Parts: sequence; structure tokens; C-alpha cells
Amino acid sequence: MDKFDLAMRDMPLVAVLRGISPEEIIPVADGLMAAGFRLIEVPLNSPRAFDSIEALVAHCPADVLTGAGTVLNVAEVRRLAQTGARLMVTPNTDPDVIRAGMTAGLVPVIGCLTPSEALSAVANGARALKIFPASRMGADYLKDIRAVLPEGTKLLPVGGINAQSMPAFHATGADGFGFGTNLYKPGMSADEVASNALHLVQTWRAL
Repeated sequence: MDKFDLAMRDMPLVAVLRGISPEEIIPVADGLMAAGFRLIEVPLNSPRAFDSIEALVAHCPADVLTGAGTVLNVAEVRRLAQTGARLMVTPNTDPDVIRAGMTAGLVPVIGCLTPSEALSAVANGARALKIFPASRMGADYLKDIRAVLPEGTKLLPVGGINAQSMPAFHATGADGFGFGTNLYKPGMSADEVASNALHLVQTWRAL
């Protein structure tokens, strides 16, 4: 298994740090890692996102995969690869972006919602599918979409997921989760984020 497989096996929770600044990133990352998180993304619509990603790459141990979210085009894929990051998360299904990520040695976690998007993402090399916006569809939708996907496809519901909704999605086939505002919002202290992270990790372990 590679580092992504190991992270998915041991703690398949993705921290989505939308809006974080490079000045905040290291204390927040330390709190996330102390709680058990091993997958950390900085969406590219955050302030100076690549500076934050470069700081994460330099700071985090090898078993923590860091990278970018909201990757929308091939130019961003190439820029991300130059940072040394490994994780590439998209909000949509763009075959050109997926293939560019694969070529660059990145781990593509691809945003999708419909069966057509999900099957396209898998066919083009997605390592996991980010089902977004999950909370709008409800936990039963996960069971519906899994029925048409290849066995073993990893599904990560994202969008409005919190500790209260995790059990229902887990029961219908979630292999992990991504957390945005229920984990981090701009202005939160590193201690607040660490507390949120620990609660989510404890909830996952209880499942």
C-alpha cells in the first residue's frame, strides 16, 4: 500500500482548510496531526494557498499527505506538483485535470455527484471520489451511487458533514469524510480547530 492507502486505512478524514493563511497553517496543522488527521488540503481559493501548501510539505512528516483542494485546471496541477505535495482534490470531474494529476504523480481525489461524473472519474484514474455536496443529497444517496460503481471504489462524502451525520453516511457506505466549516473557519484559533478535529476523530473511531 502507498501512503494514501495507509492514510485511508488508518484515518480516512480529510481536513479542508478553506480560507487559511500561511501564517496560521503550521499551528493548525500541528493540532490536526495531534488529533490523528493524515490528509490535509488547502483549497486554492485561500489566501496565498501555494505558500501554505509549501509550508505544509516542509513541515509535515512523510505519513501525512498534504496538497490542494479546488484544483480546476492543468496549470494548477503543474504548480501543485512543483510544491512537492501529493494530494490533489477537485470540486468537479474534469478528465484532463485527473490525467494531469496522475502524470504528475499526485493522488487525485475527485469531486462528483452524478453517476456519470463518478464513473468518468474512476475511468480516468481517481483514487477516491469526493461526493459533494453530500449533505444536500442525504446518506441514502451514497448507497444508490455505490450500486453502479466498481467494487472497492472509495467514497468520501463532503459538504455539511459533522459528527452527528457521520454514522448515517458510514452505514450507507462512506469510506471516510471531508470536513470544511465544521472543522475550520477563518478566524478560529489553532486550539479550536484541534478540539474540533479530536471530536471528529473520536467519532470516526467509534464507528
